Amino acid sequence: MLDHNTHSIKNVETIFPFLKSDERIHYLDSAATSQKPQIVIDAITEAYIKYNANVHRGVYQLSEKATQKFEDCRMKVAKFLGQVSTEEVIFTSGTTESINLVARTWGEENIQAGDEILLTVCEHHSNIVPWQILAEKKKACLKFIPLNKDLRIDIQAAEKLINDKTKVLAFTHVSNVLGYISPVKKLIHLAKKHGAMTLIDGAQAVPHFDINVRELNCDFYCFSAHKMMGPTGIGVLYGKKDILNSMPPFLGGGDMISNVSTSGFKTNILPYKFEAGTPAIAQVLGLGAAIDFLMTLDREDILSHDRMLGEVALAGLKSNSHVKLYTTSGDDWVGIVSFSHLSIHPHDLAAFQDLHGVCIRAGHHCAEPLMNFLETPATIRLSPFMYNTRKDIELFLEALASAEKTFDIH
Repeated sequence: MLDHNTHSIKNVETIFPFLKSDERIHYLDSAATSQKPQIVIDAITEAYIKYNANVHRGVYQLSEKATQKFEDCRMKVAKFLGQVSTEEVIFTSGTTESINLVARTWGEENIQAGDEILLTVCEHHSNIVPWQILAEKKKACLKFIPLNKDLRIDIQAAEKLINDKTKVLAFTHVSNVLGYISPVKKLIHLAKKHGAMTLIDGAQAVPHFDINVRELNCDFYCFSAHKMMGPTGIGVLYGKKDILNSMPPFLGGGDMISNVSTSGFKTNILPYKFEAGTPAIAQVLGLGAAIDFLMTLDREDILSHDRMLGEVALAGLKSNSHVKLYTTSGDDWVGIVSFSHLSIHPHDLAAFQDLHGVCIRAGHHCAEPLMNFLETPATIRLSPFMYNTRKDIELFLEALASAEKTFDIH
């Protein structure tokens, strides 16, 4: 069992250098980006010291070593996603590019006027705007699944909304605002019944629990390294091989072609067909190191730790009559807490928390349709992770009480 007064892993101060860089900082914004363990920092540094050559091009040993390291990381991702083929693992700049890639290639090839694209109201803008662009261009119809009274995805509403006109069902695996885990298998089953393609935004899921895309049977799955303790600027698009092969290339340039002439070009094989230009080599090696680190951990124990810290925050907030909570705990929750204060603007409260060394997120969290659904312009969000302790939450609650005293709220 975890001791929730301490970190969820041993020797955490030596694993995460940020904990020693400034002991006054209490970081509770891991849903925005996670802190990096030393193994990831070392992998990126080593990439530039030992393997700084372009991949897939040079015949000299340094380039071949860099290529091998790069492709080893692709194999790690393939295993991480449930032993998929490396041909199905596309490196992108992050979840946002991954979704745009699908919308601009598969979407433009397959969506026609009158077709329907189905999302949920709790999507991140990155899983809304690409589909809005596509719908406008193709004169398709965009629809949104609402939430139920518990602020979970309303499956009954989804059953009524999805039909044979639905060509895409794209949804988040875990809400970045509420922290709730979507009923993924139920949604995919509904989509398959009507022949719709499925895309899952897994940015908030991969840090918290294991993913097996084969078991999920989704068509596409996207995530970003920086949410799972890897570097920024690198992400992954998983796609089923037959679908990827049917899609046109996204960008043109080196590595995505097998040959070029003045009359045209021929695309490369998967996965390189979708990886134009020099890739983010050091970042890929950093992602590989993050996966190595995650695979050494008891992820169920860490998720339990994160939920416990979220429950400590919820307990402190529930007793405050000036707070409106949008989060409840449960087995379908990763520990993220969202709330609004009836008298203090979220940005003011976040700035006040910063004076006490507590880092929290305030705003619409790139989820304005959800804010409209919740009938609030913004919320305050805490997103604890494995390197947090009960002390971080207690300091947040103390800073909240201090803010209320400063603003003379009784």
